[in-house]
Amino acid sequence: MTAIPAPRTEQQRYEPAEGLRAHSAALLRHAERLRAGAVALDWKGPQAEAFRWRIEALADRCATAAAGLARSAEQLDAAARTR
Repeated sequence: MTAIPAPRTEQQRYEPAEGLRAHSAALLRHAERLRAGAVALDWKGPQAEAFRWRIEALADRCATAAAGLARSAEQLDAAARTR
């Protein structure tokens, strides 16, 4: 039997730029974990290297997306300051 969590009493609301920064930080943490996992992998051979390469490519994609979200948050902040 699975325990179902109680409903949230308050939904935390983020400003759009804050939400983008939070997602950016989460993606950076994912990239770090992916890279650490690839380094710690105790597997040898050409298939292992191909797997590591794919994990590194995925980590790079996460980091690139995080940078894009951070830039978008900066643009939203700049637009809000000029209002």
